[in-house]
Amino acid sequence: MKLNPLIFLIVVSTTLSGQADNWPQWRGPNGNSVADNGTYPTEFSKNENVLWKVKLPGLGSSTPIVWGKNIFVTGGDDGSDSVQSYDWEGKLNWKTTFGPERPGKHKNGSGANSSPVTDGKNIYVYFKSGTVASLTLDGKLNWKINLQEKFGEDTLWWDLGTSPILAGGNLVIAVMQEGESYVVAINPGDGSVNWKIDRTFPVQKESGQSYTTPFVCEIDGQETIVIWGADRLSGHHPENGKVLWKCEGFNPEDQAMWRVIASPGITDGIAVIPYGRTKFCAGVKLGGRGDITATGRLWERNDLGADCPTPVGRDGKMIVLSDKGQLNYLDAQTGKDIWQDAIPRARSKYYSSPILAGDLLYCAREDGVVSVIQINGNGMEIISQNDMGEKIAATPVLTNGRILLRGAEHLYCIGK
Repeated sequence: MKLNPLIFLIVVSTTLSGQADNWPQWRGPNGNSVADNGTYPTEFSKNENVLWKVKLPGLGSSTPIVWGKNIFVTGGDDGSDSVQSYDWEGKLNWKTTFGPERPGKHKNGSGANSSPVTDGKNIYVYFKSGTVASLTLDGKLNWKINLQEKFGEDTLWWDLGTSPILAGGNLVIAVMQEGESYVVAINPGDGSVNWKIDRTFPVQKESGQSYTTPFVCEIDGQETIVIWGADRLSGHHPENGKVLWKCEGFNPEDQAMWRVIASPGITDGIAVIPYGRTKFCAGVKLGGRGDITATGRLWERNDLGADCPTPVGRDGKMIVLSDKGQLNYLDAQTGKDIWQDAIPRARSKYYSSPILAGDLLYCAREDGVVSVIQINGNGMEIISQNDMGEKIAATPVLTNGRILLRGAEHLYCIGK
């Protein structure tokens, strides 16, 4: 049965005044692209069901984050790295700049591809320039450091992609690039380095470069940082960075140019990992000790993949969205399709990762068209395709019955 053309949640004022659901990091409350319970608009455009929109001061491909009454967005501002805070009426609370911006190379890239993260007390930002900074929710600068000045130049061929995460009381950033790669844990209180581990592996040219974001989850009773890059999936202890386990075999012919962009999708302790530039996808059972290549690899496919969008999983099922709009709904344990379908093709691709809210999947395409798709075990139905009129590379934010869409020029708040 087709859904009502417009589904909405009537949000009482007290919700947005201090008891709001939060979106504290790139892929939502749990970092898995699944929105909290709520009902969200399904039909909108740059003019329809727009509660407000604001003109952003400069380019950025990062996803906004939300804490309480605050919406935080990073981007450029007159040649500088910047973060802005808006309220739920679209009013600018404050803006802070940090120093010279390193502009993006890619057509959808920028100096602010990395999304901020918050612990509810402070926000933490990371830029292509190497700047890492902490600010209070009111915009006061706590501290600022530069990873490239501390540990060496950025050797990625394209724009920085990974976002910082919080784990084990640390702010953790994975720097996986050409040559020396590392993972660093920064003290959120003062910006000092708590630990730094080497993550350099012998790989062919560009295959060590990774634009993925680590994922934090509990595995075998242990909080674990799961990191994907350099043809390897590894699990790390958040208090010291120690490698708990690693899974290899993702590039058996040791090919060059196998950099990765999409992060793993994770559900029920299984990671579904696209790699090989859209050609491959594999399932790995997380956990164990040491080299788990032989025991952890569950399946591999050479007919399925995604270069940019990160898969989204829930209840043992995984949705893989390809860059061209193919959708595979599969069993994470076996890798077998439950069904396969596709969003109508267009010249533009999907750089943004999809977000699942209930049985609705929100997929933002590069040209600004956001498809809303009803998903169930029997198949999919396209509810709407909504044209925002400007490029979108950032991932949608669904919280408080509203949708935040960060375009190339504007921040939109969609709602009823």
